[in-house]
Amino acid sequence: MAQAQPQLSNKDGALFRQVVRHFENKQYKKGLKAAEQILRKHPNHADTQAMKALIINSQGHTEEAFALAKIALNNNMKSHVCWHVYGLLYRAEKNFEEAIKAYKFALRLEPDSAPIQRDLAHLQIQMRDYEGYISSRRNMLQQKPGIRQNWTALAIAHHLAGNYEDAQNVLTTFEDTLKTKPNRNDIEHWEAVLYKNYIIAESGEVEKALDHLDAVGKKSPDVQGVLEMRADYLARLGRKSEAEAAYALLLDRNSDNSAYYDGYIDAKGLKDGPALDLKVAYEQLADKYPKADLPRRRLLDVLSGQDFTNAAEVYLQKFFQKGVPSTFANIKQLYTDSDKRGRIQSLVEGYASSKGPSQTNGISINGDQDKSHFEASVLYFLAQHYNYKLSRDLDRALDYADKLIQLDPKSVDYHSVKARAYKHKGDLVKAAEVMDYARSLDEKDRAINTKSAKYQLRADQNEKALETASMFTQNKSGGPLGDLIDMQAVWYLTEDGKSYLRQRKLGLALKRFHQVLAVFEIWQDDQFDFHNFSLRKGMIRAYVDMLRWEDRLRDHPFFSSAAISAVHAYILLFDNPDLQHGPIPLTVNGNASAELNAAERKKALKKAKREQEKMEKAEADKKAAQKAAKPTPKSEDVDAKKEDKDPFGKTLVETKEPLKDASKFLAPLLEFNHQSVEVQAAAFELYIRKRKFLLATKALLALNSLDSSYEKLPQYKQRLKEALSGKDVDEKVSQIVKLEAKDLL
Repeated sequence: MAQAQPQLSNKDGALFRQVVRHFENKQYKKGLKAAEQILRKHPNHADTQAMKALIINSQGHTEEAFALAKIALNNNMKSHVCWHVYGLLYRAEKNFEEAIKAYKFALRLEPDSAPIQRDLAHLQIQMRDYEGYISSRRNMLQQKPGIRQNWTALAIAHHLAGNYEDAQNVLTTFEDTLKTKPNRNDIEHWEAVLYKNYIIAESGEVEKALDHLDAVGKKSPDVQGVLEMRADYLARLGRKSEAEAAYALLLDRNSDNSAYYDGYIDAKGLKDGPALDLKVAYEQLADKYPKADLPRRRLLDVLSGQDFTNAAEVYLQKFFQKGVPSTFANIKQLYTDSDKRGRIQSLVEGYASSKGPSQTNGISINGDQDKSHFEASVLYFLAQHYNYKLSRDLDRALDYADKLIQLDPKSVDYHSVKARAYKHKGDLVKAAEVMDYARSLDEKDRAINTKSAKYQLRADQNEKALETASMFTQNKSGGPLGDLIDMQAVWYLTEDGKSYLRQRKLGLALKRFHQVLAVFEIWQDDQFDFHNFSLRKGMIRAYVDMLRWEDRLRDHPFFSSAAISAVHAYILLFDNPDLQHGPIPLTVNGNASAELNAAERKKALKKAKREQEKMEKAEADKKAAQKAAKPTPKSEDVDAKKEDKDPFGKTLVETKEPLKDASKFLAPLLEFNHQSVEVQAAAFELYIRKRKFLLATKALLALNSLDSSYEKLPQYKQRLKEALSGKDVDEKVSQIVKLEAKDLL
């Protein structure tokens, strides 16, 4: 029941404003103390109760915060502060629908509140509710038309909703209100002008966009951006000669930009043109830009036969004499052509046998030191060449790696290439050992440290890998693993999870995959920081690009890798529920032909449970020791790291519905990465177990269209046939599957 709200005195009013200020500055203890001081005098003051709820929610006490917020609302249902706080609490819990309802109710009570309008608008753009965002931004513009950000934000809202003309009109209207012409240093204005041009071009009116750019571009401080846009428009309009000149101007500014070469060649009409014409064009570019590598490297793409051999010899000898470590990385894209691959191999093997360059191109080496340098570069190239999948000969790769190490026993690169050869041979333990030795040669190199940790994880040496990675972490209260999670080291979490999955330690594997999922959710939530910041700084085009990148976030290879592994982990758990107690081997003493009988399985289960309990006790003792050794931090609670109450993923692995949990990982994969063979295979495995035969058939058809030679495809067909032959299968489902997949089955 609503309580009569007391009127705060001037002193208490000032104290309430301090509560708000402390919350905004994340000084939660001070804010809580001030709130308690007010509530001692006025126990039912709803606004103070609401602010207290917001503070304790920020300290991690979510349930208490919601309970107190409800009490505050009961005390004063007509307080916009209480409803605003209620919305903020729901937003923190990612219940955006309820948060929007609360914000809208707060706005009914206080229509002119800028903070509530702003929070509502940010939530709407976060949810991609473009129509709602347009409405909110229009209201904010009507309240404060003198602020440029409000005009820009409304234009963005119309643009993202596909209302290109309305977006242009908003920006034009604001430009017409300007009493004085902005100078060249007004970055915000010129960014808005180029953004308007961006909208015109995106609407399909490229000619209009070009005319507008010609009118305003000369005044813009973003010279490079204007030149790039102009070259793109000319190319799209088919004005080849002008586009060629525009790209030539860009190449004069940056002769190492690959996109400029693409545009230039396309504008000359040589994209799929004769090799001879392309050769002439790239030779002209190479002469014009003698320090640029790209025209000389691209020449190798278009040449063939003896012409290719001659050009490759000049290119390789130049790089070998300079000792460029990335020479093979520059060249390996040519290996898809077997003739070019063979010619390169013959050339470099010839250098290795003669221990110096040929004299056919007039290139000579002066001095023993230069000769040794050339020899090392050649051997390093060959070690990588024979390591590469298209030219693999691992014994020769190891032989060349050993020769390199004899030349320079302290070289990190030479030991790394040797470790890579052992990895490709399948000897992961030896590979990890060699890579770790390479790391020890330069302990300040983070790249080789990362490589060493990754090799150790692939050899299932989890503790060693964590120790290696900890050399570049702060190792505070959360330990090295906590630091890696805070640093969002997705590569480590994914490799660690895959390692535990191979070891059938599903709790730890699922823990790591869920930590990767949490990182991607953080990246999604990070948009909130930019909805206001980007407008304030005037970085509009970058902001729109960021929003569109966030829309495709789940198609990132890092997410796909972790999510596919998580689906496999849940499927394994569904097939073997006993794995929730710990790793149980499939076979006896590694003998693939000898499966565990019932007694052996029972014995293995008991052993797994004991090891799990032992591991949990060791972790508990470790935490207790750390807690006793370190004093209580004096900083605010928000800065103290939250303790992980389930470090081994016990809650995750004890799920009653593993297939349902797997679907949470599979759904974004099917939405954003459905062209992946691995994703469709995982989808089939999941749906066939869930007895969703139509979805399993859809996955099977997609898999067949992507790769009809996929090794497990015949097995999947047979499993689907057997599943459909069951008595409990719906006849309609069976008929649909047979109709849709008759050619496949």
